[in-house]
Amino acid sequence: MKFYAIAAIASLLITGTVNAQHVNFGVKAGLNLYNIHNDNSTTYDTKPGLHVGLLGHIHLDKNWAVQPELLFSGQGAKYTANQTSTKLNLGYINVPVMVQYMFDNGFRIEAGPQLGFLVSAKAKADGNTTDVKENIKTVDFALGFGLGYIHAPSGFGVDARYNLGLSNINKNSSVKSTNRGFQLGVFYQFKHS
Repeated sequence: MKFYAIAAIASLLITGTVNAQHVNFGVKAGLNLYNIHNDNSTTYDTKPGLHVGLLGHIHLDKNWAVQPELLFSGQGAKYTANQTSTKLNLGYINVPVMVQYMFDNGFRIEAGPQLGFLVSAKAKADGNTTDVKENIKTVDFALGFGLGYIHAPSGFGVDARYNLGLSNINKNSSVKSTNRGFQLGVFYQFKHS
């Protein structure tokens, strides 16, 4: 828990130093392809979902920027146990803080931490939906790695990101399970310059 507090404080300090910097705000949305990795032999299938939210793009200088985001993210996995197929739907409010290196041609590479807060957890099997939120930890920590492109004159862009979950999301099991997933998105930055 101490690590999460440090990560949250670091995020606030980074975003708090931008008063005199160039800042663009924007919106983004896209496709999630998430799965859950287990440290035993259990394997799950990838589940598609969506992400949508807000971003702040903070220029530190010509080539470096910090981009905090606030996203709703539909995650989870699909699996079969005892001949029953189950879809685990996890909803998170994710707060990634990406450090970006921007090339002169509109391309960007990025990496940074992500803190996720569980808002819903439901398992659907045989037409029945069960709330399983009490079995999933409420805070998730991940590292994101990605690249993107922005068409500067219009403010529209695309990005691709891989989120590697580091914290165990299982609350009541000895199996360590982590969120892992790809995100493909489109975004728009207002008054991009």
